[in-house]
Amino acid sequence: MADDEADPELVALLRQHLGLDAPSKDAPADTGVLQSAEYVYNNSIDVAIDMRGTKAAAELIYRQMQQRSYSTSTWSEHELHPQAKDESTVNFIFTMDLLNFCFWSEKGPAERFAVKYRGQWWTGYWSLVAVLQRALDEEIPITSPDFWQNEDACTEEVLRHVFRSATAEEIPLFQERVACLREAGRVLCESFGGSVVDLVSEVNSSAASLVNLLAEHFPCFRDEVEVERRNVRFLKRAQIFVADLWAAFDGESYGSFHDIDQITMFADYRIPQILHTLGCLSHSPPLAGRIQRQEEIQSGHSWETQLRGCSIWCVELIRREILRQYPQAHLNAILIDFFLYDTMKELEKAGKEQIPHHRTRSIWY
Repeated sequence: MADDEADPELVALLRQHLGLDAPSKDAPADTGVLQSAEYVYNNSIDVAIDMRGTKAAAELIYRQMQQRSYSTSTWSEHELHPQAKDESTVNFIFTMDLLNFCFWSEKGPAERFAVKYRGQWWTGYWSLVAVLQRALDEEIPITSPDFWQNEDACTEEVLRHVFRSATAEEIPLFQERVACLREAGRVLCESFGGSVVDLVSEVNSSAASLVNLLAEHFPCFRDEVEVERRNVRFLKRAQIFVADLWAAFDGESYGSFHDIDQITMFADYRIPQILHTLGCLSHSPPLAGRIQRQEEIQSGHSWETQLRGCSIWCVELIRREILRQYPQAHLNAILIDFFLYDTMKELEKAGKEQIPHHRTRSIWY
Protein backbone atom coordinates (compact mmCIF):
# COMPACT_ATOMS: atom_id res chain seq x y z
CA MET A 1 0.00 0.00 0.00
CA ALA A 2 1.42 3.43 -0.97
CA ASP A 3 2.03 6.06 1.72
CA ASP A 4 -0.74 8.28 0.37
CA GLU A 5 -3.36 5.50 0.34
CA ALA A 6 -5.86 5.21 3.17
CA ASP A 7 -5.82 2.06 5.26
CA PRO A 8 -9.00 0.22 4.13
CA GLU A 9 -9.51 -1.34 7.57
CA LEU A 10 -9.28 2.08 9.24
CA VAL A 11 -11.69 3.57 6.70
CA ALA A 12 -14.14 0.73 7.32
CA LEU A 13 -13.86 1.24 11.08
CA LEU A 14 -14.48 5.00 10.76
CA ARG A 15 -17.47 4.48 8.46
CA GLN A 16 -18.97 2.01 10.90
CA HIS A 17 -18.40 4.39 13.85
CA LEU A 18 -20.03 7.30 11.99
CA GLY A 19 -22.99 5.18 10.89
CA LEU A 20 -22.20 5.61 7.20
CA ASP A 21 -22.46 1.94 6.28
CA ALA A 22 -25.76 0.24 5.64
CA PRO A 23 -26.60 -2.15 8.47
CA SER A 24 -26.03 -5.83 7.90
CA LYS A 25 -29.08 -7.81 6.85
CA ASP A 26 -28.48 -10.01 9.88
CA ALA A 27 -28.28 -7.07 12.31
CA PRO A 28 -31.20 -6.62 14.72
CA ALA A 29 -33.73 -3.98 13.70
CA ASP A 30 -33.29 -0.58 15.30
CA THR A 31 -35.75 2.33 15.23
CA GLY A 32 -33.07 4.96 15.83
CA VAL A 33 -35.29 6.74 18.37
CA LEU A 34 -32.97 6.34 21.35
CA GLN A 35 -29.95 7.50 19.39
CA SER A 36 -31.97 10.49 18.18
CA ALA A 37 -32.96 11.34 21.75
CA GLU A 38 -29.36 11.19 22.97
CA TYR A 39 -28.30 13.47 20.13
CA VAL A 40 -31.02 15.99 21.02
CA TYR A 41 -30.01 15.86 24.70
CA ASN A 42 -26.32 16.37 23.90
CA ASN A 43 -27.18 19.47 21.85
CA SER A 44 -29.95 20.86 24.02
CA ILE A 45 -29.65 24.40 25.40
CA ASP A 46 -33.20 25.05 26.68
CA VAL A 47 -33.95 21.74 28.41
CA ALA A 48 -31.60 20.09 30.89
CA ILE A 49 -31.64 16.79 32.79
CA ASP A 50 -30.85 16.91 36.50
CA MET A 51 -28.86 13.76 37.25
CA ARG A 52 -29.50 13.82 41.00
CA GLY A 53 -33.19 14.37 40.38
CA THR A 54 -33.20 11.49 37.91
CA LYS A 55 -31.61 9.11 40.43
CA ALA A 56 -34.12 10.12 43.12
CA ALA A 57 -37.00 9.75 40.68
CA ALA A 58 -35.81 6.26 39.70
CA GLU A 59 -36.02 5.10 43.31
CA LEU A 60 -39.45 6.69 43.81
CA ILE A 61 -40.86 5.32 40.55
CA TYR A 62 -39.64 1.79 41.23
CA ARG A 63 -41.05 1.74 44.77
CA GLN A 64 -44.45 3.03 43.67
CA MET A 65 -44.63 0.64 40.73
CA GLN A 66 -43.89 -2.22 43.10
CA GLN A 67 -46.55 -1.06 45.55
CA ARG A 68 -49.14 -0.90 42.77
CA SER A 69 -48.02 -4.18 41.16
CA TYR A 70 -47.67 -2.28 37.90
CA SER A 71 -47.39 -4.59 34.87
CA THR A 72 -48.81 -5.21 31.40
CA SER A 73 -52.05 -6.42 33.00
CA THR A 74 -52.66 -2.87 34.28
CA TRP A 75 -53.48 -1.84 30.71
CA SER A 76 -56.44 -4.20 30.45
CA GLU A 77 -57.84 -3.24 33.84
CA HIS A 78 -59.36 -0.02 32.52
CA GLU A 79 -63.03 -0.44 31.69
CA LEU A 80 -62.74 1.23 28.26
CA HIS A 81 -59.82 -0.78 26.92
CA PRO A 82 -60.84 -3.85 24.89
CA GLN A 83 -60.70 -7.14 26.78
CA ALA A 84 -60.85 -9.69 23.95
CA LYS A 85 -57.59 -11.38 22.92
CA ASP A 86 -58.35 -11.56 19.22
CA GLU A 87 -58.14 -9.73 15.90
CA SER A 88 -60.84 -7.25 16.90
CA THR A 89 -58.55 -5.90 19.62
CA VAL A 90 -55.65 -5.58 17.16
CA ASN A 91 -57.91 -3.49 14.90
CA PHE A 92 -59.16 -1.43 17.84
CA ILE A 93 -55.63 -0.64 19.04
CA PHE A 94 -54.44 0.30 15.55
CA THR A 95 -57.39 2.68 15.12
CA MET A 96 -56.88 4.10 18.59
CA ASP A 97 -53.18 4.84 18.04
CA LEU A 98 -53.79 6.07 14.50
CA LEU A 99 -55.91 8.84 16.07
CA ASN A 100 -54.15 9.18 19.43
CA PHE A 101 -53.06 12.82 19.25
CA CYS A 102 -53.83 16.35 20.41
CA PHE A 103 -56.68 16.46 22.93
CA TRP A 104 -55.74 19.63 24.82
CA SER A 105 -58.11 22.55 24.80
CA GLU A 106 -57.89 26.27 25.50
CA LYS A 107 -61.37 26.12 27.01
CA GLY A 108 -62.26 25.41 30.61
CA PRO A 109 -63.07 21.91 31.93
CA ALA A 110 -66.82 22.35 31.41
CA GLU A 111 -66.45 23.53 27.79
CA ARG A 112 -63.66 21.38 26.36
CA PHE A 113 -64.25 18.44 24.03
CA ALA A 114 -65.71 15.58 26.07
CA VAL A 115 -67.61 12.37 25.45
CA LYS A 116 -70.47 11.09 27.57
CA TYR A 117 -70.43 7.29 27.50
CA ARG A 118 -71.54 4.58 29.92
CA GLY A 119 -72.83 7.22 32.30
CA GLN A 120 -69.49 9.03 32.59
CA TRP A 121 -67.75 12.01 31.02
CA TRP A 122 -64.44 11.27 29.31
CA THR A 123 -61.77 13.76 28.22
CA GLY A 124 -58.28 13.57 26.72
CA TYR A 125 -57.06 10.18 25.54
CA TRP A 126 -60.01 8.44 27.18
CA SER A 127 -62.45 10.49 25.11
CA LEU A 128 -60.99 8.83 21.98
CA VAL A 129 -61.31 5.33 23.45
CA ALA A 130 -64.90 6.15 24.43
CA VAL A 131 -65.61 7.44 20.91
CA LEU A 132 -64.46 4.17 19.36
CA GLN A 133 -66.37 1.98 21.83
CA ARG A 134 -69.52 4.07 21.35
CA ALA A 135 -69.30 3.81 17.56
CA LEU A 136 -68.93 0.00 17.75
CA ASP A 137 -71.95 -0.11 20.08
CA GLU A 138 -73.85 1.77 17.37
CA GLU A 139 -72.69 -0.81 14.80
CA ILE A 140 -70.50 1.68 12.95
CA PRO A 141 -67.40 -0.29 11.79
CA ILE A 142 -64.99 2.46 12.86
CA THR A 143 -62.08 0.03 13.36
CA SER A 144 -62.31 -1.42 9.84
CA PRO A 145 -59.78 -0.28 7.19
CA ASP A 146 -62.29 -1.13 4.44
CA PHE A 147 -64.73 1.32 6.04
CA TRP A 148 -62.18 4.15 6.25
CA GLN A 149 -61.51 4.23 2.53
CA ASN A 150 -65.17 3.79 1.53
CA GLU A 151 -66.15 7.43 1.19
CA ASP A 152 -69.74 6.53 0.31
CA ALA A 153 -70.23 4.80 3.67
CA CYS A 154 -67.60 6.56 5.75
CA THR A 155 -68.66 10.11 4.96
CA GLU A 156 -67.55 13.21 6.82
CA GLU A 157 -71.08 13.43 8.22
CA VAL A 158 -70.81 9.90 9.65
CA LEU A 159 -67.39 10.69 11.12
CA ARG A 160 -68.69 13.89 12.70
CA HIS A 161 -71.36 11.73 14.33
CA VAL A 162 -68.72 9.25 15.51
CA PHE A 163 -66.60 12.03 17.05
CA ARG A 164 -69.52 14.04 18.41
CA SER A 165 -68.93 15.89 21.64
CA ALA A 166 -71.07 16.32 24.74
CA THR A 167 -69.95 19.97 24.72
CA ALA A 168 -69.88 22.72 22.10
CA GLU A 169 -66.22 22.06 21.24
CA GLU A 170 -65.54 19.45 18.58
CA ILE A 171 -62.57 17.12 18.77
CA PRO A 172 -59.34 19.01 17.97
CA LEU A 173 -57.84 18.48 14.49
CA PHE A 174 -60.93 16.71 13.19
CA GLN A 175 -59.92 17.05 9.53
CA GLU A 176 -56.45 15.69 10.28
CA ARG A 177 -57.99 12.63 11.93
CA VAL A 178 -60.17 12.04 8.88
CA ALA A 179 -57.06 12.30 6.67
CA CYS A 180 -55.22 9.75 8.86
CA LEU A 181 -58.10 7.29 8.54
CA ARG A 182 -58.27 7.70 4.76
CA GLU A 183 -54.51 7.32 4.34
CA ALA A 184 -54.26 4.27 6.61
CA GLY A 185 -57.21 2.60 4.88
CA ARG A 186 -55.61 3.11 1.48
CA VAL A 187 -52.16 1.85 2.55
CA LEU A 188 -53.53 -1.18 4.38
CA CYS A 189 -55.76 -2.17 1.47
CA GLU A 190 -53.05 -1.61 -1.16
CA SER A 191 -50.09 -3.15 0.66
CA PHE A 192 -51.37 -5.44 3.43
CA GLY A 193 -54.61 -6.96 2.11
CA GLY A 194 -56.69 -4.56 4.19
CA SER A 195 -55.58 -6.36 7.36
CA VAL A 196 -53.84 -4.92 10.42
CA VAL A 197 -53.06 -8.49 11.50
CA ASP A 198 -51.24 -9.08 8.20
CA LEU A 199 -49.27 -5.89 8.81
CA VAL A 200 -48.24 -7.13 12.26
CA SER A 201 -47.38 -10.58 10.89
CA GLU A 202 -44.90 -9.07 8.40
CA VAL A 203 -42.27 -8.40 11.07
CA ASN A 204 -41.72 -11.83 12.67
CA SER A 205 -42.36 -10.60 16.22
CA SER A 206 -39.89 -7.71 16.04
CA ALA A 207 -41.10 -4.55 17.80
CA ALA A 208 -38.47 -2.37 16.12
CA SER A 209 -39.30 -3.77 12.68
CA LEU A 210 -42.99 -3.02 13.18
CA VAL A 211 -42.22 0.57 14.18
CA ASN A 212 -40.01 0.96 11.10
CA LEU A 213 -42.63 -0.63 8.86
CA LEU A 214 -45.26 1.85 10.04
CA ALA A 215 -42.92 4.79 9.50
CA GLU A 216 -41.98 3.53 6.04
CA HIS A 217 -45.47 2.90 4.68
CA PHE A 218 -47.65 5.41 6.55
CA PRO A 219 -46.69 9.10 6.36
CA CYS A 220 -49.04 9.80 9.27
CA PHE A 221 -46.84 7.61 11.51
CA ARG A 222 -43.57 9.17 10.26
CA ASP A 223 -42.87 11.32 13.30
CA GLU A 224 -39.48 12.80 12.37
CA VAL A 225 -37.82 16.23 12.37
CA GLU A 226 -34.55 17.64 11.07
CA VAL A 227 -32.11 18.97 13.69
CA GLU A 228 -28.88 20.55 12.46
CA ARG A 229 -29.26 18.66 9.16
CA ARG A 230 -29.68 15.38 11.02
CA ASN A 231 -32.87 13.35 10.85
CA VAL A 232 -34.28 12.88 14.35
CA ARG A 233 -36.93 10.21 14.94
CA PHE A 234 -39.49 10.22 17.75
CA LEU A 235 -42.12 7.88 16.21
CA LYS A 236 -44.45 8.28 19.20
CA ARG A 237 -47.64 6.76 17.78
CA ALA A 238 -45.83 3.97 15.91
CA GLN A 239 -44.08 2.98 19.12
CA ILE A 240 -47.20 3.20 21.27
CA PHE A 241 -49.06 0.93 18.84
CA VAL A 242 -46.45 -1.76 19.50
CA ALA A 243 -46.53 -1.08 23.24
CA ASP A 244 -50.33 -1.25 23.41
CA LEU A 245 -50.33 -4.55 21.52
CA TRP A 246 -47.71 -5.91 23.92
CA ALA A 247 -49.69 -4.78 26.97
CA ALA A 248 -53.14 -5.80 25.69
CA PHE A 249 -51.99 -9.32 24.84
CA ASP A 250 -49.67 -9.56 27.86
CA GLY A 251 -46.67 -10.23 25.63
CA GLU A 252 -48.30 -13.17 23.88
CA SER A 253 -50.05 -13.86 20.56
CA TYR A 254 -50.26 -10.59 18.56
CA GLY A 255 -48.37 -8.88 21.38
CA SER A 256 -45.33 -11.15 21.34
CA PHE A 257 -42.14 -9.24 20.50
CA HIS A 258 -38.65 -10.61 21.10
CA ASP A 259 -37.15 -7.09 21.17
CA ILE A 260 -39.83 -5.17 23.06
CA ASP A 261 -37.18 -3.45 25.18
CA GLN A 262 -36.09 -1.49 22.10
CA ILE A 263 -39.20 0.67 22.46
CA THR A 264 -38.55 3.97 24.24
CA MET A 265 -40.97 6.20 26.13
CA PHE A 266 -43.53 8.00 23.99
CA ALA A 267 -42.60 11.63 23.43
CA ASP A 268 -45.75 13.61 24.17
CA TYR A 269 -46.64 16.56 26.42
CA ARG A 270 -47.56 14.74 29.65
CA ILE A 271 -44.24 12.96 30.33
CA PRO A 272 -42.16 16.17 30.10
CA GLN A 273 -44.63 17.69 32.56
CA ILE A 274 -44.28 14.89 35.15
CA LEU A 275 -40.49 14.73 34.67
CA HIS A 276 -40.29 18.43 35.54
CA THR A 277 -42.54 17.84 38.56
CA LEU A 278 -40.19 15.06 39.73
CA GLY A 279 -37.17 17.35 39.45
CA CYS A 280 -35.69 15.54 36.46
CA LEU A 281 -36.09 18.22 33.78
CA SER A 282 -35.50 21.96 33.92
CA HIS A 283 -36.22 24.64 31.32
CA SER A 284 -34.51 27.85 30.25
CA PRO A 285 -36.36 31.02 31.39
CA PRO A 286 -37.81 31.79 27.91
CA LEU A 287 -39.15 28.25 27.50
CA ALA A 288 -40.39 28.09 31.10
CA GLY A 289 -42.26 31.35 30.57
CA ARG A 290 -43.87 30.10 27.36
CA ILE A 291 -45.05 26.92 29.10
CA GLN A 292 -46.29 28.77 32.20
CA ARG A 293 -48.29 31.24 30.07
CA GLN A 294 -49.72 28.28 28.12
CA GLU A 295 -48.67 29.82 24.83
CA GLU A 296 -48.47 27.51 21.85
CA ILE A 297 -45.11 26.13 20.67
CA GLN A 298 -45.09 25.22 17.00
CA SER A 299 -44.58 21.61 16.01
CA GLY A 300 -40.95 21.09 15.05
CA HIS A 301 -39.72 24.17 16.96
CA SER A 302 -36.38 23.71 18.69
CA TRP A 303 -38.06 24.00 22.12
CA GLU A 304 -40.52 21.25 21.33
CA THR A 305 -37.81 19.01 19.89
CA GLN A 306 -35.70 19.47 23.02
CA LEU A 307 -38.65 18.72 25.33
CA ARG A 308 -39.41 15.50 23.48
CA GLY A 309 -35.83 14.30 22.95
CA CYS A 310 -34.67 15.05 26.50
CA SER A 311 -37.76 13.31 27.93
CA ILE A 312 -36.96 10.12 26.02
CA TRP A 313 -33.34 10.22 27.17
CA CYS A 314 -34.35 11.04 30.76
CA VAL A 315 -36.66 8.02 30.97
CA GLU A 316 -33.85 5.88 29.55
CA LEU A 317 -31.56 7.13 32.34
CA ILE A 318 -34.27 6.37 34.90
CA ARG A 319 -34.63 2.86 33.46
CA ARG A 320 -30.87 2.27 33.63
CA GLU A 321 -30.69 3.54 37.20
CA ILE A 322 -33.52 1.25 38.31
CA LEU A 323 -31.81 -1.74 36.72
CA ARG A 324 -28.49 -0.74 38.28
CA GLN A 325 -30.07 -0.64 41.73
CA TYR A 326 -32.43 -3.57 41.17
CA PRO A 327 -30.95 -5.95 38.56
CA GLN A 328 -33.81 -8.39 39.10
CA ALA A 329 -36.43 -5.85 37.99
CA HIS A 330 -38.45 -6.77 34.90
CA LEU A 331 -38.91 -3.24 33.69
CA ASN A 332 -38.71 -1.35 30.41
CA ALA A 333 -39.38 2.18 29.17
CA ILE A 334 -42.94 1.26 28.19
CA LEU A 335 -44.03 0.44 31.72
CA ILE A 336 -42.24 3.49 33.11
CA ASP A 337 -44.04 5.67 30.55
CA PHE A 338 -47.44 4.15 31.32
CA PHE A 339 -46.86 4.69 35.04
CA LEU A 340 -45.68 8.30 34.62
CA TYR A 341 -48.62 9.15 32.35
CA ASP A 342 -51.16 7.69 34.78
CA THR A 343 -49.50 9.51 37.68
CA MET A 344 -49.61 12.85 35.86
CA LYS A 345 -53.29 12.38 35.03
CA GLU A 346 -53.99 11.64 38.71
CA LEU A 347 -52.21 14.86 39.72
CA GLU A 348 -54.20 16.78 37.12
CA LYS A 349 -57.49 15.35 38.38
CA ALA A 350 -56.54 16.27 41.96
CA GLY A 351 -55.63 19.82 40.90
CA LYS A 352 -51.98 19.32 41.87
CA GLU A 353 -50.22 20.21 38.62
CA GLN A 354 -47.07 22.21 39.40
CA ILE A 355 -46.76 23.50 35.84
CA PRO A 356 -48.98 23.23 32.74
CA HIS A 357 -47.96 20.92 29.93
CA HIS A 358 -46.52 22.56 26.83
CA ARG A 359 -49.03 23.34 24.08
CA THR A 360 -48.35 22.05 20.55
CA ARG A 361 -50.98 21.32 17.90
CA SER A 362 -49.71 18.23 16.14
CA ILE A 363 -50.79 14.86 14.78
CA TRP A 364 -47.65 13.33 16.30
CA TYR A 365 -48.90 13.28 19.90
